[in-house]
Amino acid sequence: MLPLSQKSRTLRLFPNRRQLSESGTPVCCSPPLALAPMVGLSHSAFRLLTLELGGVGLFFSEMLSVSRLPIENETVSPFLCRTSAEYPFFYQIFVGPGQDISPAVERLHSLNAQGIDLNLGCPAPALRKQGAGSFMPPDVLTSTLSQLRKATDLVLSAKIRLGKELNEETLLHFCRMLEGEGVDMLTVHGRLQGEKFCRKPRWDWIGKVKAALSIPVFANGGIFTVADARKCLEQSCADGLMLGRGAVIRPWLFADIAHEVYGAEKVGHPEKNEIYGRFTELLCERFRPERRLGRLKQFTSYFAGNYQFGHHLVAAVQNSSTMEEACQQAEHFFETAG
Repeated sequence: MLPLSQKSRTLRLFPNRRQLSESGTPVCCSPPLALAPMVGLSHSAFRLLTLELGGVGLFFSEMLSVSRLPIENETVSPFLCRTSAEYPFFYQIFVGPGQDISPAVERLHSLNAQGIDLNLGCPAPALRKQGAGSFMPPDVLTSTLSQLRKATDLVLSAKIRLGKELNEETLLHFCRMLEGEGVDMLTVHGRLQGEKFCRKPRWDWIGKVKAALSIPVFANGGIFTVADARKCLEQSCADGLMLGRGAVIRPWLFADIAHEVYGAEKVGHPEKNEIYGRFTELLCERFRPERRLGRLKQFTSYFAGNYQFGHHLVAAVQNSSTMEEACQQAEHFFETAG
């Protein structure tokens, strides 16, 4: 295990490692810090906000249905709209039994994807009904991976949890299977499939996966501070970190970790109220009017965690019926919060 001070600031992800033996053109993540795929949050406006604040090295889309991907219009779809600055970029997909993935992969090629991420960890009931995410049957999974690997030479990644129960042999067998089927990178969320976010993640179990594989492994779950990032890396020996809710609460967290852990140049950030204001501007720039308010409300429910009386901000924005009203309510809160 390398000391944190010697962790590489750039991680190279090689596409189709099984075929190319690391001779292909790699996707470079610098630093190896990724923004997690989060429904309603990992959209273009938020991605650009984190990009402006600095430190993020890899972007993921919200999870996308392979059946809808081919018919979505990227110029208006809130799930597909993206700027050239949001790079490198992986699109996360979910697949159910009997679904043809070829049209979706072709579409992602046309969208200039740098990678395709297969969701294998989401425990949402909607995915249970489709037999997708963490509910994908083993035979469907191996068939899907085989199809994906044949259909693309992009970096193929997967995101998983630790399984239904803590069983090291089962977990490592599953992860080795993913690597053997051509997965180039693995993100491990350090919780079991049924566990809520209030459960402390098991970063040491991510370390078991890392020790068993030769492909890069990203650690995910429970990273809200620089101290969390250090502790997670120490316990997991992961090649990189994926930040989710912690980055929504503190969008500048990427920059702080990049500086404190990976030795990147220190980047100052604006005041919190200015960051919130910039997010509302980006929402207006990137989305149609009817797509803005709901995303602002969702973001606010997390960002308000920075304030002692943040629940007042959440209530004021949630009760707003227009973007203009929500922005006025937020401005009033920031004036009184100091």
